[in-house]
Amino acid sequence: MTIVVGFVPTKEGRAALARAVEEAKGRGSRLVVINSHRGGLDDEQARAGEEELQRVTDEMNASGTEVEVRQLVRGNEPAEDLIAVANETDADLIVIGLRRRTPVGKLILGSNAQRILLDAPCAVLAVKG
Repeated sequence: MTIVVGFVPTKEGRAALARAVEEAKGRGSRLVVINSHRGGLDDEQARAGEEELQRVTDEMNASGTEVEVRQLVRGNEPAEDLIAVANETDADLIVIGLRRRTPVGKLILGSNAQRILLDAPCAVLAVKG
C-alpha cells in the first residue's frame, strides 16, 4: 500500500503530513511525500526547501515510517504532480491540506484541491490546517 501526501512548509502542509504519517502507520503503508513547485525558485528558496524536506525525511525515518520524498519542479501544477505520482505508485490514498477560507471562499475549493478531489485515481483525505 502507498499513501501520497502533498507537502508544503505551512500549517496546512504540516497537518496533512502528520495525518498521512498516522494513516501510513495504521495501514502499514509506504509514504511518498511530494513537494511540487511550478518553477521560478531562486537558489535560497531551493536550498531552504531541500533543508525542510531533509528534516521531513529524518523525522519519518526516526519514526520508523517508510518514506520517499520527492521535490518536483517540472512546471506542473501541484495537482498534476500529485495525481501523476498517485498513478505511478498505484496509491491507495492521497492526503492534502486545506487552508481556512472566508464564507464566500468556502463555496469554491482551491483549484489544486478541487482538481485532486475530482481527478484522483484513489481516495483523497483532505485535512484542515
